[in-house]
Amino acid sequence: MSGTTDAGAQAASRDPLHGVTLERLLNELVAHYGWSELGRRVDIRCFNLDPSIASSLKFLRRTPWARAQVEALYVELVRRR
Repeated sequence: MSGTTDAGAQAASRDPLHGVTLERLLNELVAHYGWSELGRRVDIRCFNLDPSIASSLKFLRRTPWARAQVEALYVELVRRR
């Protein structure tokens, strides 16, 4: 059945987070904003005090509210491109 598409595949292709790892997402945000601006937009210690990808990933993986804010910032960035 060529020409037909799966609704789930279409939804996934429109989701800017689909297939993006948290590490890639964080690296892109840091490259675009820098740690200082990222810490201003999402006020968490791992962005503002001795920031690193490793410490940020550890914190974001266990803190759903912070991860949601970072993911929302990434989606906003991707949609502006």
